[in-house]
Amino acid sequence: MVQRAITGYHQDDVADWVAELACGHNQHVRHRPPFQEYPWVTTAEGRTERVGRPLDCPLCDRAEMPDAVRPVRTTDIWDQDSLPAGLRRAHRVAASTWGRIIVHEGVLRFAAGTDPPIEADLVAGASQPIPPEVEHQVTPLGDVRFQIEFLKVER
Repeated sequence: MVQRAITGYHQDDVADWVAELACGHNQHVRHRPPFQEYPWVTTAEGRTERVGRPLDCPLCDRAEMPDAVRPVRTTDIWDQDSLPAGLRRAHRVAASTWGRIIVHEGVLRFAAGTDPPIEADLVAGASQPIPPEVEHQVTPLGDVRFQIEFLKVER
């Protein structure tokens, strides 16, 4: 499972603690044994001690874009010939940055090292979020035109 650093906390509308993660997602951390074991969340000291430590993020494993992002730049439109070689092999988007592939024409295969792995053939009109720091690659399936938008996590 993809793990993300805890950057802070807030309480939801019923006073349950929610961890704010570096990826932009939020994750409830409730101490309700035996099913949910987070005894550290019950004290301010315990929560403070966990800032910076990793927590599983199932939303990143599903490549679900968080709400707390803003666009920062978009690449040129690439085709099967102009696609940079580095994107054809495994690579990663920087920490606290999401990518979004936008396919304009053709079909582009996307594969990501999430748990379970994501493998998708993206067709014209489709988009695909790319979580920060997750290994992924793209493969054109014939003639294709696409670009990538980069979005920064904002807290």
